[in-house]
Amino acid sequence: MTYDPDRHHRRSIRLRDYDYAQAGAYFITICTYQRECLFGSVDAGVLTLNDWGRLAETEWLRTPTLRPQVELDEFEAMPNHLHIIVVIVETPAPGLDGRMPSGRMESGGRMQYAPTWRSPAQTVGAIVRGYKAAVTKQINDLRRTRDTPVWQRNYYEHVIRNEGELNRARQYILDNPARWEMDGYGQAREPHRA
Repeated sequence: MTYDPDRHHRRSIRLRDYDYAQAGAYFITICTYQRECLFGSVDAGVLTLNDWGRLAETEWLRTPTLRPQVELDEFEAMPNHLHIIVVIVETPAPGLDGRMPSGRMESGGRMQYAPTWRSPAQTVGAIVRGYKAAVTKQINDLRRTRDTPVWQRNYYEHVIRNEGELNRARQYILDNPARWEMDGYGQAREPHRA
């Protein structure tokens, strides 16, 4: 099939011209492929994760080890999605000698601020992409499948702009198991046994 821009146009859900590597908090939702309940179940508001759900949770907890610019806030692995608050902190780039700059440098007797360099690997998209790839590989190894999708394409994100939004996002995540039957995520395919 050839590419037809009128039929195959994908509209970006990201904020135009926003730097998703900049320091700040982000509320992220990642859904499983076809919203299949791969990670466990909710019964009467009580979440029970299966082996794959615990794997997804453990892999998320490794994120700050792999990406030092990331701090984790509230998160919950639900049967067919994850809600995450991730915080990107400002980290200076190492100098040519491998040492971290002091924030200023002298050049010709004048003081200058060291430039901030951001790797594409430090963006919210790269964090989500790396996480999804790691979980997909591990689950497919466990179920002895190859190239079987685990995740829905893309993800939802919201830039958290103030303390009130942060607190509302945290509460939403904490209340998620109790709302399972009422929200759209709970209307999903039957659980998959890990």
